[in-house]
Amino acid sequence: MGHPFPKGVTELFSDSFSGSIDLSLLGWNDALPLPADTVPARVARVDRGAAEVIAAEGQFQVRYSARIRRAAAEDPVSLPCVGDWVALAPLPEGRYELDAVLPRSSAFVRGGVSRDSRGGLSGDGQGQVLAANVDVVFVAEPSMHSTDFADLGRIERLVALAWESGGLPVVLITKADLFELGLDELLADVRAAAPGVDVHAVCAQTGEGIDVVRAYLYGAKTAVVLGPSGAGKSTLVNALAGEDVMETQQVRAADGRGRHTTVHRELIPLSGGGLIIDTPGIRRVGLYGMSDGVDLVFSDIDELAEGCRFGDCAHDGEPGCAVQAAVEAGELPERRLESWFKLQREAAWMARRSDARLRSEETRKWKIIHKEMRKPGRSRP
Repeated sequence: MGHPFPKGVTELFSDSFSGSIDLSLLGWNDALPLPADTVPARVARVDRGAAEVIAAEGQFQVRYSARIRRAAAEDPVSLPCVGDWVALAPLPEGRYELDAVLPRSSAFVRGGVSRDSRGGLSGDGQGQVLAANVDVVFVAEPSMHSTDFADLGRIERLVALAWESGGLPVVLITKADLFELGLDELLADVRAAAPGVDVHAVCAQTGEGIDVVRAYLYGAKTAVVLGPSGAGKSTLVNALAGEDVMETQQVRAADGRGRHTTVHRELIPLSGGGLIIDTPGIRRVGLYGMSDGVDLVFSDIDELAEGCRFGDCAHDGEPGCAVQAAVEAGELPERRLESWFKLQREAAWMARRSDARLRSEETRKWKIIHKEMRKPGRSRP
């Protein structure tokens, strides 16, 4: 058995007559294509080469099958992750192995982007799934850290990824009790940086806003909490769970930075209904597979662009640019346009890297096929 869930999963979600866990309360959908001779389970935590799962008969750890390992070698996105529904195949000795990842309704994927020694972008174009089958993405940003206010650029990035994941983004300005003056102005700035997204001020210590957050988790809804170290994510999870299920630490007084108290992603069923995934603090999240996410975050720029003289205006010095005119008139913050430029460039760069990787993999596969066909004794089509 692995890390215990609040009050025990069996106590919270079991059928009292059969003693088995009711998977529908964990979000199970009978329409999911379950392979023959397997049983469904939901991934609660992932370790190297194994996963902790919740199945009808309880919570336990399973190893990956050879099929899963081969798929992961081809594409890391296919690796099981927290929130996944998976198929468990029985083994002769009475245990199970994780044999298939069932289709995901949503997936929060970050790109493998980092900065090289010259300050440029580097990476392999591959992604990493942080959470799957998530209905709500809580973007947690502390109302004040050190001498700075909320990082609007980070909020824009995480909300773009949230939209792209298929989940509903909700921004939570945490530690609202530390912001004595100007909280309303801060919330207004955040709402302007995330058009159409709900923004709430919360304080897990005092309980402010916790009921509002809990309202998003009705039924078997699943949420993930994302944000930097020190944002109070684990404290928020504890407040929602009604008990200390995650370790917490205070922000360092010297520099206002948080410590990485959560070192792994974990699915936590809540006694009041719903499930939540806590995550380690995120320093940098690269964009991955963007189609509409950036456009949704910057819908205000898209609306302004309708007034540009040229339909393909890049908003970078062209005559008759309505976006630049809005910046000059003070109607659009210059910071926001610069953020739009940055995310557009990164999304395009990641798309090129991903396409190049896919072409390389396809070429490698055909080389192997041709090599096999040239072996003596092999018939040719």
